[in-house]
Parts: sequence; structure tokens; C-alpha cells
Amino acid sequence: MNAEPWIEVDIARQRLRLLRGDVVVMDVAVSTAANGPGEENGSGCTPRGWHVIRACIGAGCVPNTVFIGRRPTGEILTPELRAAAPERDWILTRILWLSGLERGRNRLGPVDTMRRYIYIHGTPDDMPLGQPGSHGCIRMRNADIIALFDQVAAGTRVLIAEQSGVNAL
Repeated sequence: MNAEPWIEVDIARQRLRLLRGDVVVMDVAVSTAANGPGEENGSGCTPRGWHVIRACIGAGCVPNTVFIGRRPTGEILTPELRAAAPERDWILTRILWLSGLERGRNRLGPVDTMRRYIYIHGTPDDMPLGQPGSHGCIRMRNADIIALFDQVAAGTRVLIAEQSGVNAL
């Protein structure tokens, strides 16, 4: 199977699938935005459409590594650290930073996915997945983001759709 990998995020089903051509390699629960789909800067929504992974961040970091501003803080999430900041939107383990490919929809101006810092990233393993809850990003279990990270690279295409079934570009 030599087809390039691509990712599909199904907002309605709250699932992420990694595909090689039409073959599903991975299918896992995620959590997209509590505010639903949308592209506008400051909306707290998950942007739709075709994207590309701009950067893969966190290679070699241990599970539950805490990131701020796309940099590891040196902390590992513990129950005590989490209790000290219960409302924090934890970005853990790995980051796949997305950039929009559709000018005017998710690229440039007030809808620019990259400038909104939209990621696919790890989240505390007890956070509910399979339902909206993020601040715009796509949250995954730490083991799942590690498995995904190891199979993709910068340049991998990502389709975020309200429901699955759209063919790869």
C-alpha cells in the first residue's frame, strides 16, 4: 500500500480516520469544538475544509508532556498539576499544527486556520471524547496522537468535514 496518507475528521461522528487512498488505517474518537464548526478567528469553532499539516511538534516527548505556545514546558501532566488549573485546555504529548488550503474559507484573513493555532493534539486521557468539547482544536487520546504522529508528516492533507464521505484530493 503506497498511497500517501491523509486524515479525515468527521465532526458529526466525532471521529478521526487516517487513510491511505481509500483504505482506513486508523479510526478513533476525537473531540472537536464545543462551539461547533466555523472558521472565523476568535469563534472557538473547528474550521472545515481541506488543510495540510504545517508542522509536527513533540517527536520523542513522553506521553502527557505539557505544551504552551507549541513548546514543551518541561512539565508532565499529573493529577496535582491538573487540579491546580481545572479549566485549562491542556495540549499534551504531540501537536499537528494545521494550515488551511482554501483561500477565503480557511486560509488568509479572518479565517486563517494556521493563525488561529488550530491543532490536532493530545488531551488528558480522562477527558470525554466522541462529543464536542474543545476550544477549536481536535483533541485525541495520547496513545492515539502518538500513533497518528508516527504515520504522518508535514504536508499530509487533512479534511475536516461536518460528515464523512468526501473523497481524497
